[in-house]
Amino acid sequence: MSGQQLWDDVDDYFISNLSPDDEALRAALRESESAGLPAIAVTAAQGKLLQLLAQVQGARTVLEIGTLGGYSTIWLARALPEDGRLVSLEYSARHAEVATRNIARAGLERIAEVRVGPALESLPKLADENPAPFDLVFIDADKANNGHYVEWALRLTRAGSLIVLDNVVRGGRVADADSTEPDVVGTRTAIELIASHPRLSGTAIQTVGAKGYDGFALARVLG
Repeated sequence: MSGQQLWDDVDDYFISNLSPDDEALRAALRESESAGLPAIAVTAAQGKLLQLLAQVQGARTVLEIGTLGGYSTIWLARALPEDGRLVSLEYSARHAEVATRNIARAGLERIAEVRVGPALESLPKLADENPAPFDLVFIDADKANNGHYVEWALRLTRAGSLIVLDNVVRGGRVADADSTEPDVVGTRTAIELIASHPRLSGTAIQTVGAKGYDGFALARVLG
């Protein structure tokens, strides 16, 4: 049995027992596929992890950078109370349209909103609104700007908030200090910012599974 097949089988076992989906989640994936969105959404196991992290945080507010079809948005929004708030930033108007439908189908439109445009333009506008600090920030957008996204996450959070940065392994390329590939440079910038910033304490974890060889970083905002 190949490594990938074994990883898939283990993921299937864990998901079926610990994070089974439902019609709203299945529909979100179907709708995304039908609309031609790239098949890069988090897995059900990863979605459940995000939900648990938000619940452990006691999160009332979540910022998501990178919506895609709203699959991860649904997992996160379900962790929030009825008066909670989730703001998701999506570059593509077409992706945002699909995500908005998926969020509404899941009955979460009063909690979650999708804002369209480049995140580095949307984030200053969001900051201008002087929102309550976000309890959790999930970053899963263009990797070249990961460092900028972590910097903005710091501005929009408080002591005790959690920042989750997805897809940090880049197939192992993140270890290549000589790489000039934008996704690697951006991810290394974010990791090194987490390592050096006095208001951040973090770690990164390598993973295998249905998405192959990957990983994520976690950073807690300090006082």
